[in-house]
Amino acid sequence: MASDVDTAPLVGRAELVQTVRSALLGDGAHGQTAAVFLTGESGVGKTRLLGEIGDRLREQGAVVLTGSCLDIGDASPLHPLLQALRRFDADLSTRARTSSAVRGLLQMFADETAGPDGAGALLERVSRGLHLIAEGRPLVLILDDLQWVDRSTRQLLLYLLAGLGDLQLSVLAAVRAESLQGAHPLRRVLTELRRLRTVRVLDLAPLGRVDTEELAAAVVGRTLSAEAAEQVWQRSGGNPFVIEELARDLRDGRDGLSETLREIFLDRVDALPQHAHAVVHAVAAGVEPVQHWLLAQVLRLPEDELIDAARAAVAHRLLVGADDGYRLRHRLVAEVLAHELLPAERSGLHRRYAEALTAAPGELHQARLAHHWRLAGEPARALPAAVAAAQEAERLHGYAEAHRHWSAALQLAADPGPLTVDRVELLENAAEAAHHCGEHARALALLEELAALRGGEPSCALHIRRARYLAAAGRSALAEEEYQRALKAADCSPRDRAAAAARLAELLLHLGRYADAGERAREALALAENVEGSATEVVLASSALGFSDACLEDPDAGLAVMRDALDTAERAGQPEDVACAYLHLAELLTGPLNILEEGVVVARRGAERVAELGLGRTWGTRLLAIAINGLFRVGQWAEAEKVVAAALRHRPSGADAVELLLARCRLSVGYGDIEAAGRDLDAVATLLAGGGARHVIPLLTLRSGLAMWEGRHDVARLAVQRGLTESRSDDVMILSALVWHGLRAEAEAHASRTVDVDPTAVRRLRDVADRVARKSAGAARPVRSVVEGFLALCAAEVSRLDGSDPELWAVSAAEWDRRNHPYPAAYSRLRQAEALLARRSRVATAGKLLREAYHVAQGLGAVPLTSEIRELAGRARVSLEEREPNGATRGAPTEESDDELAALTAREREVLALVAEGLTNKEIGQRLFISERTIGVHVSHIFDKLQVRTRVQASAIQLRNHRG
Repeated sequence: MASDVDTAPLVGRAELVQTVRSALLGDGAHGQTAAVFLTGESGVGKTRLLGEIGDRLREQGAVVLTGSCLDIGDASPLHPLLQALRRFDADLSTRARTSSAVRGLLQMFADETAGPDGAGALLERVSRGLHLIAEGRPLVLILDDLQWVDRSTRQLLLYLLAGLGDLQLSVLAAVRAESLQGAHPLRRVLTELRRLRTVRVLDLAPLGRVDTEELAAAVVGRTLSAEAAEQVWQRSGGNPFVIEELARDLRDGRDGLSETLREIFLDRVDALPQHAHAVVHAVAAGVEPVQHWLLAQVLRLPEDELIDAARAAVAHRLLVGADDGYRLRHRLVAEVLAHELLPAERSGLHRRYAEALTAAPGELHQARLAHHWRLAGEPARALPAAVAAAQEAERLHGYAEAHRHWSAALQLAADPGPLTVDRVELLENAAEAAHHCGEHARALALLEELAALRGGEPSCALHIRRARYLAAAGRSALAEEEYQRALKAADCSPRDRAAAAARLAELLLHLGRYADAGERAREALALAENVEGSATEVVLASSALGFSDACLEDPDAGLAVMRDALDTAERAGQPEDVACAYLHLAELLTGPLNILEEGVVVARRGAERVAELGLGRTWGTRLLAIAINGLFRVGQWAEAEKVVAAALRHRPSGADAVELLLARCRLSVGYGDIEAAGRDLDAVATLLAGGGARHVIPLLTLRSGLAMWEGRHDVARLAVQRGLTESRSDDVMILSALVWHGLRAEAEAHASRTVDVDPTAVRRLRDVADRVARKSAGAARPVRSVVEGFLALCAAEVSRLDGSDPELWAVSAAEWDRRNHPYPAAYSRLRQAEALLARRSRVATAGKLLREAYHVAQGLGAVPLTSEIRELAGRARVSLEEREPNGATRGAPTEESDDELAALTAREREVLALVAEGLTNKEIGQRLFISERTIGVHVSHIFDKLQVRTRVQASAIQLRNHRG
């Protein structure tokens, strides 16, 4: 029997199809990840559009993987990707190499085990597998019903869209808009992704009146009468699915149907043959797609009769058949049919599903099995499947899915039947899974139930666990009380007491109570001395003690404690303890103590050590990010680029990737590589869409700095204001940097006269600066030193709003010189010279300041700062080439010194050498592991310093200086 499933034309969507194709595979998307999310109400045509666009993309030569998310509340981790791979494998016939890659990736999922690098390693392996499948072709992942996406798939999307994988990927997904209510996790993700340049979120509106009539007429086969057209329009609201259904009723003479869509669906189901009626009800009760073999087991019909019944359901446009099984043409059908079966009929269907899945050979789908046994009213049989599904989810690092499965197991355990159930174990597992996936309130509620079940006084271990959960939930005062109770508990073992004291010290440190943190840390260390294998507690306590001593003006004591912690960790041999000790020591040196050179050495040495221990991808990346930031501050930008390249080889993910991308972005902003900086910031925003508030201020500070170099001072202002509003950080160092950027944005707006100064913003920023000054007054001298440097910049920027004060800029330059931070010192000299020239006084001094700033900016490769210095010098007719007493230009080649490359930085010399070899910018970038755009910036800077215009001229100078 012929089916007209896909004969209805696609109406009113041609422009949208072209827009999506261009966004995913057009020139603008070339060489980078791209994504389009289609949102809209049920029946608006999202699934049809995914199929249409997927076909067009295949015609363009793209590899298209198509999967759907499950609506069972506890889907297996990464289900839509697994489904897409299986479909793709089934469709492959001639590309043996691709088929092998697909099956290799599927086998990787089957063999996956928990490892020290956690979920990040899994994401990397998935990315590499997809890269092999693509074979150099564009790869598009199409996902339907994304509102039901599991957390693991959501994290994979964020990872790939951030450009961290081994491939360039495009994503096309459909989301049912009405499902994104309340605290749905996808709402926040889409809100953040809307900000990104490479991501489009398109709201799919219903069809208009004209398109509605066109679609209805195409289905009916003739032009509709005015009355019929009006009826279809009024009843459908422009929803394409409802339009088609109403138009078929008109075509088939069913004009007497009621006004509701529910009645339309019920009438169509009732019109089916008996067996087809059963097929539709069975598919509505199943988890789509319902495979043919499974449907056969559930309905127990002869094969011929089942095929005829399924064909009839497809022909009546209630089902869609595909290679992987049957689906309802629209989930609205399931909603209508849910109330049409008796409870006994529904439970019978689910029982037959569960029995069929249990009897089937091969791997069991534990999540589906638990789902069907539960709805069949068999909790004793659903419980083992739910537990197995939870353990499977944890194996794949899917803690959100594990939490849902453990929760389902708890509900089922209320009536376990003949099974012996350890409810305490279930509660412990459910609470820990909830804690790991960020469901802090749920974790605490489960812990309370666990305490009540055990009865009596809470144990010390329970107090410690509750304190951990409270601290993670941001309820620090209550967490502190719980740690205190743990320490006083009669059953507290020496190990528990040491753990409680160490964690309490860490909590107090984060609260800024450095003296209390130091006291508790000493207590923890004393307790840990008598506990075998307490390296973790020693490292945690030493971290708190080291920071405490350093921040209370005893940096030598702090350093000594941190170094002892590292020795302890090395002796114990636990990889994560060694990594943690190195990380805290490097953070202490490059943070509160501001001993940048030593901090960089420790960070790089630590990165090498943890790489030997197998933790290079996670802890090693974080250590290298610390090194990059330290090198940036001391002005060793070329060396920092080399460290970035080394860190990127680890293919980091999550928070580790955020740290590295922010560090690289600082370099790009300094170099003036706007495109690269924008890409990194977009990638960070993508990753933070899944959570990560502690990085908000650094992200927005960099956005502000980038916007100012672009001349978009209003955008810079908004970034700073968002940082002040959305973050509750008490870190005076990063807050002072943010406030400087805010005041600088207002000063730049005033100077450029392109945007009005916002007096309210200025007042707020000055208030925050005063608050930072008060809070830093009690900090250690090294911390106050850095904060005072930023506050000096703030005061000087405020003076720009009413006649820039050169003395304030002189103070700022001196502050940063004292700290050996060349970039802000050079910026301060530029502004000091600008203020002097505006007052038409001390022109010679202004020229000297400009030359000093110019020399530093050129050495760094800071193109935007160099350009601004040149512009000011040009307007003031100041020469940037300092003259020697003999009249020669300093730095120019003489008879005694013919090194024409003296002005180039180390990185620029590397680039020039490769230019002389005849390599293109892209090839040089691949050789040095940096972007083609950054190479272009270096080449431009080289041309400027060597005063040449072509690569041939630059190569000639390189060869002339390296003869023999």
